Amino acid sequence: MAQEQLSVSERRNQSREIVEKMLQERREMLVLLCEVSGLRPFGADKPVKESLQKFCNVLIDYIASAHFGLYERIAEGKERRQSVVRIAHSTYPFISETTQAAIEFNDKYETLDPEMIEKHLQEDISKLGEILTARIEYEDQLIAAMIGDPSLSLEPVQ
Repeated sequence: MAQEQLSVSERRNQSREIVEKMLQERREMLVLLCEVSGLRPFGADKPVKESLQKFCNVLIDYIASAHFGLYERIAEGKERRQSVVRIAHSTYPFISETTQAAIEFNDKYETLDPEMIEKHLQEDISKLGEILTARIEYEDQLIAAMIGDPSLSLEPVQ
């Protein structure tokens, strides 16, 4: 029994570590999103390209840590708490869509094409910001269930 409790405690600590890492990457991504957004008007100059490249790298790291950190355990059937599983199943379709949008953004701008930056970055970064804002709301629901934080809403976003 004590061994089983230790195992549960260890799993909860592991969940917290996964969440902490993802939140750290999320904060870094949001700072870089603001940095890139603040470089308007968007030209193909060095500061824009450097900030955009850094943002894309951190965006993909954040998306991957959320996907593999938060959802992998649930997808593999290793999560025992039904409240977590229920929230994950209700939020995952939207999270998956936002993951795809982030990957498409990264793919579009990974070449740092000056014409693409000048013509499309302002609109694309704005859309991505909206998508990421909604994603964060969904992620927070799952995080609240995983770590038992009652200050975060557990009701699905409509």
